[in-house]
Amino acid sequence: MNVDSVDRALIAQLSGDSRLSMRQLAERVHVSRTSAHKRVHNLIATGVLTGFTVNVDRKSIGLNVTALVIVTIGDAPWPGIASALAALPFVESVLALSGDIDFLVTVSAPDNEQLSAVILQQIHEMPGVVSTRSHLVLDERIGSAPGSNPNAWPA
Repeated sequence: MNVDSVDRALIAQLSGDSRLSMRQLAERVHVSRTSAHKRVHNLIATGVLTGFTVNVDRKSIGLNVTALVIVTIGDAPWPGIASALAALPFVESVLALSGDIDFLVTVSAPDNEQLSAVILQQIHEMPGVVSTRSHLVLDERIGSAPGSNPNAWPA
């Protein structure tokens, strides 16, 4: 699908606040409400927009410690391991990487004991996993969402 400047502006606005009404979205992008509605529907139908979400402060819901876990696997098929990792409690994301790291897993837990249990008893002992290395997150800064700056898109 070709994404034009109006679509990019819609995506940028929704990246900043996915709760915007169609009226608010149309006003901010300077198009009619009907046009905004049709375009957003088309962006969803073509898979450009894959969902609407919220950001949650981990600590406010009791997830006080986060680690990035580097996972190296053996000859096991990676899609199965990726799915198994993603299904574990406290696992937020599983990224398959190139190079000498197979997966980067983000794990957030209430405390070090539960974090350790996930890493050492579930991830490290998972069939196919050869090794893990864990790095505690000390601070986190959130960058801009994909598409939030329509001027930063490739030409």
